[in-house]
Amino acid sequence: MVYVILASFRTDYEIFKYALPFSKNTIIPVEWTMGNYREIFDKFQFATPLKNTFIVVGILVPINLLISSLAGYAFAFFNFKGKKLLFSIFIVSFMVPIDSIALPLYSFIASLGLVDSYWALILPSVSSGLAMFLFTQFFRSLPESLLEAARIDGASLIQVFIKIVLPLSVPVIITAGLMIFVTEWNNYLWPLLVTRSPDVRTIQVALAYFKDEHETFWSFIYAASSISAVVPVLLFLPLQKYFVQGVTSSGLKG
Repeated sequence: MVYVILASFRTDYEIFKYALPFSKNTIIPVEWTMGNYREIFDKFQFATPLKNTFIVVGILVPINLLISSLAGYAFAFFNFKGKKLLFSIFIVSFMVPIDSIALPLYSFIASLGLVDSYWALILPSVSSGLAMFLFTQFFRSLPESLLEAARIDGASLIQVFIKIVLPLSVPVIITAGLMIFVTEWNNYLWPLLVTRSPDVRTIQVALAYFKDEHETFWSFIYAASSISAVVPVLLFLPLQKYFVQGVTSSGLKG
């Protein structure tokens, strides 16, 4: 990570000039430059995939959290026919790699006419088995007497969910939100399959276009990669306390 960030402030010529033999100049730039960052935004229009990625995760994270928390609420506090089987299916779902379902999923999205649109990036990820599992496990740790008291006082199921369950679930909401954000931010294969035009291309796919037939612009790749890595880190650092609380509180109860 240190090498990538430092290399983003040097030219391709300098990167290769000091590559061998290994010395301090292999890591530390001799002549610092911000030109790489200017070039990726001016020449390669890097602001577009950056904006697209923010739009996708900005829509996906709240929708996914809503669906996953409602599912967790149902699995934790209600008994219904097929509950264990359905819960097992959801658990298995997040163990299935996207590679194994990419082609049939692409065929389905293509049949809806959604290829090369934001919806192609959003719809397949509106729910998460892992997030649902985290919410279910956390909700099971809440005392049922608290919910029963609210129901006796006349609160509806939705009111109990919104006014009691969710306010107590801040750690797991942040944990699940961070997981969804990082997963979608780093998603490469699916956006590569369903985006064709630069107008909807996401940041990870855009990184693959910093090269042409005869040349790879390593300094540009380092600059774009630094931006791609810094955003999740800046989001995670102030929320890491809640992240740890959410993982420990939702992962220990069987």
